[in-house]
Amino acid sequence: MMSEAQSGSAESYRLRLPATSANLGPGFDAAAVALDFFLEIEAEPAAEFSIAASGRDQERCSRIENNLILGIYRNLLESNGRPVIPLAIRMANAIPLGMGCGSSAAGRLAAIALAVHFGQLGWSSERILEEACMLEGHPDNAAACWLGGFVITACEDRTVHVARVIPPAEWRAIVVLPADPLATSKARAVLPASYSRVDVVANTQSVALLGLAFAQARADLLHVAMKDRIHQPYRAPICPLMPPLLPLAGAHGILGAALSGAGPSVLVIVGGEGKLAEASAAIHDALAGQLQPELLVCRFLADGASQFLEALPRCCS
Repeated sequence: MMSEAQSGSAESYRLRLPATSANLGPGFDAAAVALDFFLEIEAEPAAEFSIAASGRDQERCSRIENNLILGIYRNLLESNGRPVIPLAIRMANAIPLGMGCGSSAAGRLAAIALAVHFGQLGWSSERILEEACMLEGHPDNAAACWLGGFVITACEDRTVHVARVIPPAEWRAIVVLPADPLATSKARAVLPASYSRVDVVANTQSVALLGLAFAQARADLLHVAMKDRIHQPYRAPICPLMPPLLPLAGAHGILGAALSGAGPSVLVIVGGEGKLAEASAAIHDALAGQLQPELLVCRFLADGASQFLEALPRCCS
């Protein structure tokens, strides 16, 4: 269960929720990894709702109406027979919205944690994760955000099963961000209703390698382990960065590349700090003639939001 310090209180409550990259190629709705850029929130009871946002997508994050976090917060309190306590929220957001970096999972987990705290619901960490996965419709991003590390997930009714390992410390990630976001609903709409046996077998082989590549630090496996036939071929027309970047896997220090979540960003895994410059140059060369994207260099993160709940410094000052 959550500690007394995490239960309902009039004091301010702080959250730090990491970005995530899901699927990693063949792990569709099953695999994800935490990244070291964050949605940070500090909230306290107030006379009315307010959000002071900074960082990425500041205008969208600061809206009171049609706000993902506030909507889920209100609904959870009402459905559990608790009064809706207005909050003054300060938010520092480093997760780009609609780019396949787990912004919705981070937002949903934030809303649930706030409702559990200020509504004194007494939910366990496991139940918070289960609720987030139900709201998301798939468990991968939520599990990586809440628990950290590289995760493989599966749902059995409401129960979320998670196998988790800490990614190799020397590996680095480059998230290649285009200018325009992509709604997950649009990215899912282009997928077929069924698949051939040969494509399913190929993905089964790749995702089995993917789990062991992260667990055993097998950099040599990633260029094969991140190949996919289930979603990436169908999303290529609406994710234009992907076709020129996937062939870079296996060269220029790039171990593997895949669409980040539902896209449109691409996750590129690099063998180490010393290979980042060469990998970045190769990415820019591959995209020559296109609008140059933003390259967000980051590390894989061992810890998740559930480990950050206690003893956080004040954020958003």
